[in-house]
Amino acid sequence: MAHPHQGWPSHYDRNTMTLDIPRIEQLLQDGVRDRVYPGAVWAVGNATGTTASGAVGLLNPTRPDEPMRLDTVFDIASLTKIVAVWAAIGTLVEEGKLQLHTPLGTFWPEVTGHPLAQVTAHELLTHTAGLPLRANLKNLYGTDPQDIRDGVLHEALHRAPSEAVEYTDRAALILGYLAEYLARQPLDNLAKSRIWNPLGMGQTSFGPLPADVIARCAPTELDEETGTHLKGTAHDFSARLLGGTCGIAGAFSTLADLSRFLQHMLAPTQAAFGPTWIADSLRIRTGQLTPARGLFWHPAPDTELGEDIWIHYGFTGTGMWISPKQQRWAILLTNKLYFTRDRELLAIARDAFRALAFGRP
Repeated sequence: MAHPHQGWPSHYDRNTMTLDIPRIEQLLQDGVRDRVYPGAVWAVGNATGTTASGAVGLLNPTRPDEPMRLDTVFDIASLTKIVAVWAAIGTLVEEGKLQLHTPLGTFWPEVTGHPLAQVTAHELLTHTAGLPLRANLKNLYGTDPQDIRDGVLHEALHRAPSEAVEYTDRAALILGYLAEYLARQPLDNLAKSRIWNPLGMGQTSFGPLPADVIARCAPTELDEETGTHLKGTAHDFSARLLGGTCGIAGAFSTLADLSRFLQHMLAPTQAAFGPTWIADSLRIRTGQLTPARGLFWHPAPDTELGEDIWIHYGFTGTGMWISPKQQRWAILLTNKLYFTRDRELLAIARDAFRALAFGRP
């Protein structure tokens, strides 16, 4: 792929810049040509809605009659951590049902007397809880959902809390369990009733998906057991092991639904989580520890250049960006996992897309 900075203007006004749609389309078409992903959909918008969007490539490279469409359903992988767990935790915080800096063992009986009791929700959200980095649930705890829950909640810590920033999927899994405990309902019901339905995200749900939705779902990785690419079933093994729903991954969504979610973040209403939670999340919460983190969101790597862009990615090839400073958001959804687990070329495409969407020379 071409270097993302080649040929960009040296002077511009970010707030009034014109979005270069042809260059975005060419960038993403180049990714299809170079087999970075079979296809992609994208959108850029603000607090009032979507300002531009598009689709390139195919759902399946072996089926030229199935183009990628704006209403394609994607396995959003770790974006589940944002649209389900982070959002649900935000509603609980704003309702006073959860205090971020209170040790979990003081109010959550399942972890009282275990190492996790000393950890706070804030440390889980900033990946500073000192959790074990291992995440192969089946090898560690077996296949029974209750055994997995007990094992995850009772496991010894890897290090003392607040010593280091170390990303682990366990943080989202534990926060999902915590949200279920506080709300007294399963995570899928909680996300649907408190977040997705109020925001009009009618195409967002945990899998496995029904047959009529699978037909417009982007396939991901080849499943060695069936010899076919996963489609409508979560790629993430932990999500599949837990029946399709967990804090780590498992949600499916569309460009339109994720656009509504990010639009709400720039113009929050009482329909879901509010402005205080958003503002608290989109700022550095890890002090001098690196890499810097907000609450589940993390800043773009060039924050030191004066940017204010926050990121979250999904392993299947999905990504979301939001900038309170620019009052702009962007989404890029691909099924790159159809081809490979390697992320290098997708990382280049993501950086270039972000630059075009937010205007960085």
